[in-house]
Amino acid sequence: MNAEKAAFLQSRFVPLLQEIPTETPAAWGKMTLQQMIEHFADYTRIASGKVAHTEILTPPEQLDKARAFLESEKPFRENTPNPLMPETPAPVRNPSKAEAIKELKKELDDFFAVFEKNKLQVTRNPFFGDLTYEQNVQLLHKHALHHLKQFGVSPLSP
Repeated sequence: MNAEKAAFLQSRFVPLLQEIPTETPAAWGKMTLQQMIEHFADYTRIASGKVAHTEILTPPEQLDKARAFLESEKPFRENTPNPLMPETPAPVRNPSKAEAIKELKKELDDFFAVFEKNKLQVTRNPFFGDLTYEQNVQLLHKHALHHLKQFGVSPLSP
């Protein structure tokens, strides 16, 4: 199952984002499409370990429940709060949606390269703790589906 999710992230996610018109409004939340793409690139950097978090924000007594959610196929709820994000989304950093997608593609490629070099690599996620490759793929896939749905895209398969 995880191989399908990794394949989705490697080959289907970016083309789906490319098909969404730039001006498409979000069904919920405050981010524009380009802000969401840049946000996803940021979280891919966390998954690859490029951006290191030492602190786990989830209280220890809730971490097992958070991990169980991560491992499940339950989707993120609309407007899931993220304490690392400001109330007002950050301004875009790329000159265009195409450039934001190019940045995201590079971060996804880097993520897979990091774990290809070291299959036992573990990276710290600020909400779910220390994650293996499989757990990061699960989280990135779940996160990707959440944001695709936010912009009206529902992939038929994982």
